[in-house]
Amino acid sequence: MSDEEQARTANEVFRDDVKKMSATQQRPDVQRQQLVDNDMKDFEVPTELVPLPSNGLVYPTTSPLHSQEEVEIRCMTANDENVLTSRALLRKGTVIEVLLKNCLVNKLINVSEMLVGDRNAVMIALRITGYGADYTTGFNCDSCSKQVQETFMLTELPIKRLTIQPLEPFMNRFLFTLPKWKKDVVFKFMTGTDEAELMKTFERARKISEIESVVTTQLINSIISIDGNEDKAFISKVVGRMPSSDSLALRSYINENEPGIDMKSYFTCTNCGYDGEVEVPIGPSFLWPQGRR
Repeated sequence: MSDEEQARTANEVFRDDVKKMSATQQRPDVQRQQLVDNDMKDFEVPTELVPLPSNGLVYPTTSPLHSQEEVEIRCMTANDENVLTSRALLRKGTVIEVLLKNCLVNKLINVSEMLVGDRNAVMIALRITGYGADYTTGFNCDSCSKQVQETFMLTELPIKRLTIQPLEPFMNRFLFTLPKWKKDVVFKFMTGTDEAELMKTFERARKISEIESVVTTQLINSIISIDGNEDKAFISKVVGRMPSSDSLALRSYINENEPGIDMKSYFTCTNCGYDGEVEVPIGPSFLWPQGRR
């Protein structure tokens, strides 16, 4: 073999040695990541299917919630507990938004566009999967006005399904005729965006007036049109002049038919023995139970 051929062979051997050395150097990191990935298979976060009270009947065809009777969530994790204690998110009032967004498996879902009732169903499911179905909280008894502690089983709260038909298929628009005025009102069930705007309106109103316009503000936010007129200024003025019987009838109809979770439950007062029904109060311990911080 000539000197040139020997040099070429030596170079090829040298290159092969470099390749082998490079592969050997890289292999521990690759193997380590593969081992970590394999180990993590034993620590997958469980998921659950949550029924949507609306059955997806109010969402347009462009929405990932269109015609969906349930959504998939993953259970809350330690990272989600960081969300619950985030001072920045608490100041912004966006804790629930971020939590829902994190825990919904389908990331195309816009949580702000979800009906409040559908959001509540997801929140209760997250609470159950995260900390259990037993929810202990305090409230004042309607009979003796004293503070009582009661444990509610969240799994026993029934789902209020949507039972009335929208004006148009897959639209959040519903019809009600005012009994006294005989005027047609088109209303919507509030979404996360509507609820957030409602809270801002309440806060602004408290700063400028001693009278909290809870009734009229809720109606104005829910009504789309009155007698075919969709102008918000017109709706605001009409709502202010609406007979109380019509106002009550409309609010009752909306409350009775709004899809969501029926939060009413029975309890027995330990102070006076009163047996009655109470709206399960959602306090600070709902998503962050005492003793689990």
